[in-house]
Amino acid sequence: MRKPSKNQATSVLSPKALLERYACPLPYHQVRARFMGNIATPDMTVSPMQEIQRIWNNELPVFESKSDAEEFFGTLFQGLWNALSTHQKRMDPFKLARIATAPASLAFLTRFSRVRREEIEGFVDGLFVDKDEMDLPESAHKSVSILGEMRSIFAAVEQLASQPASVASITETIKHFQQMSRIAEHEINVVIQSCKKARAQTLETLPMGRPTTLH
Repeated sequence: MRKPSKNQATSVLSPKALLERYACPLPYHQVRARFMGNIATPDMTVSPMQEIQRIWNNELPVFESKSDAEEFFGTLFQGLWNALSTHQKRMDPFKLARIATAPASLAFLTRFSRVRREEIEGFVDGLFVDKDEMDLPESAHKSVSILGEMRSIFAAVEQLASQPASVASITETIKHFQQMSRIAEHEINVVIQSCKKARAQTLETLPMGRPTTLH
């Protein structure tokens, strides 16, 4: 991994700029979705640190100073992670990355397909935490299955986007993908709410140790 040079700006970076500075293997929109999946996961043993290490292929970036490390973790923990945590509220649902509109073209269709595929993959990767199987609530299980089907559609169109196509057919596909994006957001938020409820129920059933002192 290329080590950032000392003459790079030391001002507070946005999460996206910070990821770029430390050569994150994944694009910002995918990291964002992956964090959201990890926040939602029913696995009670996960931590933000573990997920950050997974994103960097289990190797943290090299920091030139303590302040650089503090900026890195502060931006990702207090910044991005905590901001995403608020989307566990029904009134503040998670939303996929906004994709700026552009003239209908194969290039735009390819980018649209890739971003949505990467977001779905990121959310599911974060949710399953490197596991092949996860005990999910029934509603979350159904939504994950739907997301898997949508991911396959986006991936297929991404691969086929190099084929000649009319502007009319591209425009129609883009409209369809915009509808699919809204559905994907809905299914992701079903997973988030379902898993949030499941975690709360798990915490209620955990045994409580006897206090060592009584006042």
